[in-house]
Amino acid sequence: MHVKDIIIIIRRRIVTSAGIPSIHLQNQPTQSWLGEGGSHQHPAANMATEKRLSARRKHTLKSCMLMVANTLLDTEATAKAQEREKFLAEACPPLDLPYSRDELLELCKKLHEQIGISEEERYSAEFKLNMVLNEVRDLNIKIVDLRGKFKRPRLKKVRMSADAMLKALLGSKHTVNMDLRANLKQVKKEVKEEDKQLRDVGDWRKNIEDKSDRKKMFDS
Repeated sequence: MHVKDIIIIIRRRIVTSAGIPSIHLQNQPTQSWLGEGGSHQHPAANMATEKRLSARRKHTLKSCMLMVANTLLDTEATAKAQEREKFLAEACPPLDLPYSRDELLELCKKLHEQIGISEEERYSAEFKLNMVLNEVRDLNIKIVDLRGKFKRPRLKKVRMSADAMLKALLGSKHTVNMDLRANLKQVKKEVKEEDKQLRDVGDWRKNIEDKSDRKKMFDS
């Protein structure tokens, strides 16, 4: 069914539901109803659109359009299925086998039994292989634990002073001095004037001469 036929069916349903006589639709081509580019419409369709439609009438129109669309889809699906069956019948003709149906069933059963036996053998082989791999992995872990995780390098005896060893450890930027006194903080000792006077006693004879006046006071 072409598009023009679909348009004609929908137009007839719309006009009949709107109450317009179908006499106006006779001998009218679809092209005159659609117009060039779909701009001009049939006068009967204009009358139907200009008329105010109620909600019930709109619902009936929509239901009619949906029914037509469903029928068209069903016919299209059946046509496609028929075409598919026809193509398969032409491309894939039925097979002519020398065996009968019962013989084919017995052959299939035998093949299924052989497949089951081979699957059991494969499963047992995989299980044994996994067990061997696990044992090898455990043995490798034990070997690593016995040897140690890292290989110890062979060390060479090297004569180095303490300063050279510290420079090698800390780097050339850090200056290292093993003299402990040089690292100590130097503090300047401040001496008071009183302590200086007590320390600098001088000659004892001069002190006696200075204090002779005190002795005269006691004698008098």
